[in-house]
Amino acid sequence: MTMEHAIFFYTPDGTYGDFSNFAKFGVALDGVWWPTAEHYFQAQKFNDPAYREKIRRTSTAKQAANLGRTRALPLRPDWDLARVEVMRRVVTAKFETHEPLRVLLLSTGDRPLVESAPGDKFWGAGPDGTGENRLGRLLEELRARFCAEARAAPQPEK
Repeated sequence: MTMEHAIFFYTPDGTYGDFSNFAKFGVALDGVWWPTAEHYFQAQKFNDPAYREKIRRTSTAKQAANLGRTRALPLRPDWDLARVEVMRRVVTAKFETHEPLRVLLLSTGDRPLVESAPGDKFWGAGPDGTGENRLGRLLEELRARFCAEARAAPQPEK
């Protein structure tokens, strides 16, 4: 499968925008409701419970992202090691919580999924397409898991 067959996503209002962490699909994690995956992800950067709650209570994912980018508070010491697992956890919760998202993800078949974030070479493809695309790869892993579960599920008798 080549990149010409890839599915690109970035903004929540674009094609496949529901794959974006800014899309308005909440998740219940750590005993509370998070308005978006972005809210949860950004809050997990910090050990300060009050600051995490401040991020959770922001009205938009963009506000949550801006609060998460501050360096006025220290990031948790293990953030570089923990961030991929944090993202995996929230993305999994998002797609397990919202069946239409799972259906949309499965509808992509085996096409590569690429977050076309021009400013992010870790989670996205970066400005020139050479980024690590970790978010796209996590979605592909999740899609493979959902496909395997669907194949393993008992089929109704005809």
